[in-house]
Amino acid sequence: MIRVAFVIGGYPPEEHKRRADVALSYSTAEIQVGIVDVAATPYFYGMTPTEIQLVAPAFIESFKRAEKEGYDAVVPLGTLDLGVDGGKSAVDIPVVGPTEACLHVASLIGDRFGVMVYHPSLVTFSRAIIRRYGMESRIVGFGVSGFDLPDLAAHHDEVVANFVGEAKKLVAQGAEVIYPMGISQCPVHIKPQWLQEQLGVPVVEGIGTPIRIAGMLAGLGLSQSRVRCPPCVQTKESLWQAMKLFYLSAAIILRRSRLTGRTSATR
Repeated sequence: MIRVAFVIGGYPPEEHKRRADVALSYSTAEIQVGIVDVAATPYFYGMTPTEIQLVAPAFIESFKRAEKEGYDAVVPLGTLDLGVDGGKSAVDIPVVGPTEACLHVASLIGDRFGVMVYHPSLVTFSRAIIRRYGMESRIVGFGVSGFDLPDLAAHHDEVVANFVGEAKKLVAQGAEVIYPMGISQCPVHIKPQWLQEQLGVPVVEGIGTPIRIAGMLAGLGLSQSRVRCPPCVQTKESLWQAMKLFYLSAAIILRRSRLTGRTSATR
């Protein structure tokens, strides 16, 4: 049996369980999904590219742990593809980014995509991630469900209504496939099959898609090219120095997120 590790960051217990349950539901007779936790979290207000870059060492370390635990492939939770570029050089097993996987699957079933994000502030660097994969020309536009990640559960019905309304606009503009670039929208809070019925187009979501792609690569005996992703040859000591810098950065992020959380609570 092929074992795929799904790496989940720090969430409140109920929110962690929501995401773990969805990931585990994509196990099959051939693919066993397991959960690997990482000491980093996206669960705060006001994420910027700074935080995205600073958490990469923690995700890379979790990829290495998954490989040591005998997993055949690894997928990080979240459509920011955290640690994916560096992780591909750090381990020999396939490392599959959710956005990377979803864009390529979407390109197999349509030419033009509509992308749904949580909040207007996320459009710019979401577009940059898509541009990095060479898919920007396929994007019809972006829709927003209107809430930051920590607010989604408390506004579930509004999120669903906003998502469907915005996605329908994208379909009217020519989108042939909808990509929810934020797994907490879909498939965590909104089921992709239900969305497809409402929208009349395929919905490519960011948990099941990368998990199944990772399983397929492992089953075919494929992994990242060592021409494109040379193996990391750093010594343990140099990596430890990098990790110390990460933990210092993480402390700064934690302090910032707490301050931002207090500020946003007054909104």
